[in-house]
Amino acid sequence: MQQYTTHLHDESGTAALGAALARALLPGLAIHLHGDLGAGKTALTRAMLHAAGHAGHVKSPTYTLSEPYRIMLDGRSVNVIHFDLYRMASAEEFLDAGFREEFNGDNICIVEWPEKAEPVLPPPDLNIWLSVAGHGRDVELQALSDLGLLCLDRLKFAPNL
Repeated sequence: MQQYTTHLHDESGTAALGAALARALLPGLAIHLHGDLGAGKTALTRAMLHAAGHAGHVKSPTYTLSEPYRIMLDGRSVNVIHFDLYRMASAEEFLDAGFREEFNGDNICIVEWPEKAEPVLPPPDLNIWLSVAGHGRDVELQALSDLGLLCLDRLKFAPNL
């Protein structure tokens, strides 16, 4: 297991980390985002998607539970599915919605509130913890698979100090 920790001083730091993650994305990657309400999970995902080339609006899928996007990675069209499981009452809802099939080795799946779908949620390649710290955020990225390790190895990020 490999991990990376940093402090983001402000919103621009979150956007910069999202951009760095966009450059490190790989097809099939499953990312679980952890943190309290307002910790920056959706902001990080929005920055990632915009930096990966999505030009449209990126909304929080709080009510729809998932929002699909298409991006280009190394000349290949890839689906990114952004899940927000906050409003799920049980893990069975995740299965009933057919979400598990989206974790197929081709799509990139980004999951907010993954604990709501345990134990049926496929395991992450990368866990990201965000927590409010003063005016900024503390962030920990943890690779849990070979794909997650490759993503962290590709991550080129230097926060504004």
